[in-house]
Amino acid sequence: MSIKSLLPGSLGFGTAPLGNMFRAIPEEEAAATVEAAWDQGIRYFDTAPFYGAGLSEIRLGDALAHHPRDAFVLSTKVGRVILDEAEDPSARDLGEKGGLFEHGRPNKMVNDYSADATLRSIEDSLGRLRTDRLDIVWVHDVAQDFYGDEWTAVYESARTGAFRVLQRLREEGVIKAWGLGVNRVEPLEITLDLDEPKPDAFLLAGRYTLLDHERALQRLLPAAAAQDVDIVVGGPYSSGILAGGTHFEYQKAPAHIIGKVERIKALAERHGVGVKSAALQFSLAHPATTAAIPGATRPGRIAEDIAALTEKIPAGFWADLRAERLVAQDAPVPAAA
Repeated sequence: MSIKSLLPGSLGFGTAPLGNMFRAIPEEEAAATVEAAWDQGIRYFDTAPFYGAGLSEIRLGDALAHHPRDAFVLSTKVGRVILDEAEDPSARDLGEKGGLFEHGRPNKMVNDYSADATLRSIEDSLGRLRTDRLDIVWVHDVAQDFYGDEWTAVYESARTGAFRVLQRLREEGVIKAWGLGVNRVEPLEITLDLDEPKPDAFLLAGRYTLLDHERALQRLLPAAAAQDVDIVVGGPYSSGILAGGTHFEYQKAPAHIIGKVERIKALAERHGVGVKSAALQFSLAHPATTAAIPGATRPGRIAEDIAALTEKIPAGFWADLRAERLVAQDAPVPAAA
């Protein structure tokens, strides 16, 4: 099914930060952030076992347990099974994302995209989330940033394992939709070329943002739109650098990225526009993108996101971005305020 009809609006809540990404978040702060999202009308929540070795799922499940299950849309991911035995979180091999969840739970994580592991992962997630069903399931991180040169072999194991299981679960009505959740464009391009199985949507993190969108524009987004495969944009603020933070691609931002952000900021100030607003609205302006799911760990951030979605941005700002080649010439921009 088209998830455009499934998702309750263009703004959801990405809960990777609830897995203690970058820092240890107090339980009460995590709970208050989810409640702030709920109070301000957010009804789509995305999580994954990977986020803190199950910590994000546990916290989200606890926070949503007292809300009616039919009132919200829930997605999680498969590809990693969380075990009861312990390991050193800071010593995990996470490809380009080393140390990302070193403050999370110490439970051992095993990468496994087979059919059996997919079913086990879903069952375990249901337990941590304290729910009887999932709406959307994403196949997580079958891409270069985690698996390097081995990524195509990992992708193939997912194609013959997780993809087919999720297609079957969707056909049986157990889940409503499935797709891939990745930080790279190439796995999604390959998937669109498959005869079967056919995903409903993709969760693409960090690749359709103000700072990084040209590759996705070339083939992926037009092809996805042509096949009615909706794109949910993860990381619209590029790991925080577009929202006043210091991270890009989950690491400290390099000098050339900081410089580009400073140029965007200067134009934004000239037009009286918030950079966060420009980033969020840009990621949603393409016909193929249907929702964005920024993450947050502080309750006040939710109101900022909602305000960013509705701020009026003059056409002159986008024209200046194009003139200074800070945005691709063929990238759709929001309708003029």
